[in-house]
Amino acid sequence: MNRWLLRMMTELSSRKFVSRMTGRFAKSSLSRRWISRFAAMYKIPVEEAEKKLEEYGSLNEFFTRRLKAGKRPIDLSAGSLVSPVDAKITACGVIKEGMLLQVKGQDYTIEELLNGSPRLSQYRNGYFWVLYLSPTDYHRIHSPCEGEIVESEHIPGRVYPVNEFGLTSMRRVLSRNERLVTYIRHDIGEVAVVKVGALNVSSIKYVDPQPTTLERGQELAYFEFGSTIVLLTQDGTLQPRKDLNTGDKVRMGEKLGTLTLKN
Repeated sequence: MNRWLLRMMTELSSRKFVSRMTGRFAKSSLSRRWISRFAAMYKIPVEEAEKKLEEYGSLNEFFTRRLKAGKRPIDLSAGSLVSPVDAKITACGVIKEGMLLQVKGQDYTIEELLNGSPRLSQYRNGYFWVLYLSPTDYHRIHSPCEGEIVESEHIPGRVYPVNEFGLTSMRRVLSRNERLVTYIRHDIGEVAVVKVGALNVSSIKYVDPQPTTLERGQELAYFEFGSTIVLLTQDGTLQPRKDLNTGDKVRMGEKLGTLTLKN
């Protein structure tokens, strides 16, 4: 099947009603029988899960599972910025005059990604990570730093896949898909946690009650059926780890860099 046909089929299947139908089934008790098969298919480490497989009432409940205490230690070094999720680094680097360069061969503007937010000027020369969560990964989203939530924005959009095919074959998926953006103010600046919806994702949910202040590693939100996080740091506030590169896997709580004012 050629890429054009695949792209057209993806366009047709990326309507929100498809995700809603998929989500409705995944949340139903009928989906319970698929949990063990799903876990085996994606080689999910079920021993890390907070509960036994048979205790989950639906596939969605298992997919959004919490983990046993201590399974994701949080880096405690001073000023540490940690990964908010378990993920593969799809792209990372310096933002250059408002551009995220070469994310799977495509460039993205901060203005488009953040939907023209008045806060975007703070990120024009910051740093970015694109973090892809596969079905295998733990899908709870945590705060990358301690701080205060100063703004949250829901940006309606499509639900294209954000896997390798979606990012390379579809046009600027990260800024066309539905997004939920959390801006967190820390001691020396601000970070933006951009949660990007994807195909068969019925929703992106904040934890309830939604916190206003956050500890590093505190639970913030979760995906229902996989997606991507774009993490942005304000200009001149980060010293990134030099040993992390595109293609590397990171775990929630693992250090990505140090928040520090640069000369």
